Amino acid sequence: MNRPPSPYPFLASKPDHIGCITLLGAPLDATGSFRPGAAEGPVGIRWASENLETYSPVLDRDLEDYDIGDGGDIELAGLSIPDALAHIESTTGKLLDAGTIPFILGGEHTIALSIARAVFARHPDAMILHFDAHADLRESYAGETYCHASWAYHAGRAFGFDRIVQLGIRSGLRNEFRLGRARCAHFSMGLDLPDTVRAQLAAHPVYLTLDIDVLDPAFAPGTGTPESGGPTYYELIARLYSLADLHVVALDINEVAPPHDPSGITCAAAAKLAREMMLMFGR
Repeated sequence: MNRPPSPYPFLASKPDHIGCITLLGAPLDATGSFRPGAAEGPVGIRWASENLETYSPVLDRDLEDYDIGDGGDIELAGLSIPDALAHIESTTGKLLDAGTIPFILGGEHTIALSIARAVFARHPDAMILHFDAHADLRESYAGETYCHASWAYHAGRAFGFDRIVQLGIRSGLRNEFRLGRARCAHFSMGLDLPDTVRAQLAAHPVYLTLDIDVLDPAFAPGTGTPESGGPTYYELIARLYSLADLHVVALDINEVAPPHDPSGITCAAAAKLAREMMLMFGR
């Protein structure tokens, strides 16, 4: 693996360390349909994290009190999409087998299919909690079976659409909305979560995947497919705080595209989300 600088200064002495949470970059950028640049997401999030303190005043927790590892970035250059997905799945699986919570920094959202495969191989009763502006429920897109617009469809086919909760969805084909509303455990254009669905998530291991474009572009302009009408950073983090007691076994933040983020707004949002999520879900 190609190891960039650690995202937090206190991790600098722990290269390749496996902790209660282990960060891993997956710089896949092979099927982007509008604006490429997600390959630089892991580096951008790590860069922005240099400006953050390790302490969260909301949670009253500090990353310095957690055993956090950093595996650097997975080397994906030159690999076909199936081979890249297999490599991400294998690497994620090894972290799960080591007893850590993998926190993957993308990269395009296609990485979520790999992570889901690794999670369900070890937690067959898991559920996917999906934050996104887009449904990602197409069977294929632009000639690609496995891509950022189809990963959720293939995860649903493999593990059950009733294992997927989708929040923030405000873009997709008519058929995607019909599929999501009819078959997913929950499908919402907002961040609302009925008590019954909340209880269902609480009863299962959870893989939480967060596409940064779930945020309104005012708060995350640096992404490949920005979609107006989304929540603010505050609204998103408030929803995440409400889920802090879930048994999360894997996490990701994806679709950060630094080439379209000249002011660093998106990288800053993703880095702070990463800090809060590690403090919420770390064991």
